[in-house]
Amino acid sequence: MITGHVFIATSLDGYIARKDHDLDWLMKQPVAEDDHGYDAFYARMDGIVMGSASFRKVLSFPEWPYDKPVVVLSQTLTPEDIPEALEDSVRLTRTSPSRLMAALAEEGWQRVYVDGGQVIQSFLRAGLIAEMTVTRVPILLGSGRPLFGPLEQDLDLDLVETRAFRSGLVSCTYRVTQPAKEA
Repeated sequence: MITGHVFIATSLDGYIARKDHDLDWLMKQPVAEDDHGYDAFYARMDGIVMGSASFRKVLSFPEWPYDKPVVVLSQTLTPEDIPEALEDSVRLTRTSPSRLMAALAEEGWQRVYVDGGQVIQSFLRAGLIAEMTVTRVPILLGSGRPLFGPLEQDLDLDLVETRAFRSGLVSCTYRVTQPAKEA
């Protein structure tokens, strides 16, 4: 069975990026000194599903950080937006999260790293997230791109693990116990 998994950092006030998608606050030392469990998480995933804003942000990094397949959910990007060097590892889709997960399951994927605020929200609404690791960074941004958005109903979570790091970050892993249903 295919499952969606989240590993993401937020400011203490719940933002994953500034309004302009900037992550400067996340790249500061000592935050960037430790992977805070990311490498172990990433090693268990078969590939990544992200939104267009996340894809554009990752393209601005000095190096492409993924050695696994990436699927970008987007209504606006075209194949021309994918750099030639990534054509074999990145693909675009406009399908729904449910249909995408079914297609990925047919390809043999079992564990999907779901990234990007809007994509995470849509996967939560569709009941496709099994587990989330949310790491709080000790900074208040005051505004920005929130991790969570509206839901049709409450979403129950079980705390699996909490880890505090010397950097001041606190990471909580939750199992989704009552998935939301897509409207």
